[in-house]
Amino acid sequence: MKNTADPSSAFGMIGLGVMGQNLALNVEDHGFPVAVWNREATVASQFVEKHSEQQFTHATTLEEFLAALQRPRRIMMMIKAGDPVDQMLGKLRPLLEEGDIVIDGGNSWFRDTQRRNAEFASSGFHFVGSGVSGGEEGARFGPSLMPGGTAQAYERLTPVFEAIAAKTESGPCVTHVGTDGAGHFVKMVHNGIEYGDMQLIAEAYEILRVGLGMSAGDLAEVFGEWNRGPLESFLIEITAKIFGVTDERTGQPLVDLVLDKAGQKGTGKWTAQVALDLAVPIPTIAAAIDARVLSSMKDERVIAASSIKGPQVPAAGRSERAQMIKDVHDALFASKICAYAQGMSLISTASDAYGWSISLSEMARIWKGGCIIRARFLDGIMNAYQSNKELRNLLLDSDFAARIQQAQAGWRRALSAAQNNGIAVSAMAASLGYFDSYRSERLPLNLTQAQRDYFGAHTYQRADHPEEGFLHTDWSAEARG
Repeated sequence: MKNTADPSSAFGMIGLGVMGQNLALNVEDHGFPVAVWNREATVASQFVEKHSEQQFTHATTLEEFLAALQRPRRIMMMIKAGDPVDQMLGKLRPLLEEGDIVIDGGNSWFRDTQRRNAEFASSGFHFVGSGVSGGEEGARFGPSLMPGGTAQAYERLTPVFEAIAAKTESGPCVTHVGTDGAGHFVKMVHNGIEYGDMQLIAEAYEILRVGLGMSAGDLAEVFGEWNRGPLESFLIEITAKIFGVTDERTGQPLVDLVLDKAGQKGTGKWTAQVALDLAVPIPTIAAAIDARVLSSMKDERVIAASSIKGPQVPAAGRSERAQMIKDVHDALFASKICAYAQGMSLISTASDAYGWSISLSEMARIWKGGCIIRARFLDGIMNAYQSNKELRNLLLDSDFAARIQQAQAGWRRALSAAQNNGIAVSAMAASLGYFDSYRSERLPLNLTQAQRDYFGAHTYQRADHPEEGFLHTDWSAEARG
């Protein structure tokens, strides 16, 4: 344990939960001595004692903690979002010096980050809101980092963040996302895409399990094969592994014994709320959130299952089985493209609205490693936005348009078979609805606007004479006449 009066630590970590401990170990591994502080002092002392051969300094007070850090200080908080962050900042602010940087690495609401950034700017300190993705393993061995704040603060953090971030052939999985709340906004959307991706995988699993009667062993083989192709990703990889785990008590596949109630921590909900505020459609992500809420209604669903009956699922023949597996693959792939397209569109719109100048190609690049949604086709997304920085939607990229076109027939067959057999595929259906709506020159919302004008005099524009502006018709009088 180092003397806390000696300012030899290059980095400070406040909060030693699982993520905080693993990030601290990661930072120290890369040659940066770390000072640590935790609200419960015994947690910090035990951590330092456990790693006594490494360059950690334990401080019992915040004054000692700050005294142990090289100037200007680099301090990262890994604590619960919300009031705890404001409370900690209130304790730190009187002790900071000009140029010090405080990083919030939790899943904070981006509006809170914008507010805190403004408060710090007026004090001469720097506040950075940074998304951290990759879970416990990512934090320990290389996360994807999404910092937002001033360019000056990022320059000072670069040596540490580039060292600890995951690495791919495209470089460290970190970049300066943008000013104030940009980093936390991008992390929020990352999590929204993650919700969509996970729900799409769950629906593919359900079609294969219910529609084809596949066992966990069969599913492990199929998902393992899919992970060697275009669907290769962290989530597909762990899905294959999950299907291969057997419960020691019963000998059954453990996944079959997991209660079908999925939790959520709020970032998915925030994504949907912000999308509504910014008028960006994200139906796949919204469907995934709804699916988790429906899953929580377990008792109610059990009652409904006893009285509301759907169709009987027929047994599939060998040739039908092979074709259905291929079709589900294509449906999952095309639906995932739509989920990413929606997330990227939301980031782009927010970047324009808040003046962040976010590079979408950079977002795809830093998601290629470390984070939960890392996937092979992020290379294609990165290339799409590098080739056309003005790309309005990923579906307009020629490569992705060709991929969806190739998958489209199987996508439609898989969804048709699922719905005919009463298998819920709300996120896949939302993706297809998004695709069909986006590619339609004319939508039936002309009728919707006519209805609005009928009952509320909300006016409409004529398609043949838009120059006439907004018009109103007395539809009931016209109908009588």
